[in-house]
Amino acid sequence: MSTLASEQRKSFASRISGLLAGDLDYHIVRASMVILFFFFGYQKWWAYEANRLDPFISNGPLIWWLYPAFGHQGASWFLGVAEWTFGALIFAGFWSKRLGILGALGSTGTFIATVTIIPFMPDGWDAAAGGFPAMTGNVPFLMKDVVLLAVSLYLLKQDAARVLRLEA
Repeated sequence: MSTLASEQRKSFASRISGLLAGDLDYHIVRASMVILFFFFGYQKWWAYEANRLDPFISNGPLIWWLYPAFGHQGASWFLGVAEWTFGALIFAGFWSKRLGILGALGSTGTFIATVTIIPFMPDGWDAAAGGFPAMTGNVPFLMKDVVLLAVSLYLLKQDAARVLRLEA
């Protein structure tokens, strides 16, 4: 009986190590980004989100031009189309690493644009708590984009490495 239990433990450990040695993390990260871009892109089609974007676009050193170029709702639609496009390309990256690279490049650009808003967001640091690093207002929402930028760079690196291996 103890031999059977020992073999079962080894079999279980072998399956777990196979998951850890494989690409499970890479696939989960990719799927997470697809889901994120789908939901965030969907929001951009509605007036409530277009109104909520005002402090971000107005204070974004890389995206301020969206309002003069497209208007208030048009800027939101532009961002929605971009997010769905990058999400679709990241999704296509499950099968085509070249398309995944394009999606990861777009995602990287997206999160560079949003992270650069952080220093320019009015009232982003709570004066009553001593200012920086006491986040307040919209800054905590933007801080997640630091991680999403890292995820985008991870996908870009992984897809580029896979394309280079296929060509070698």
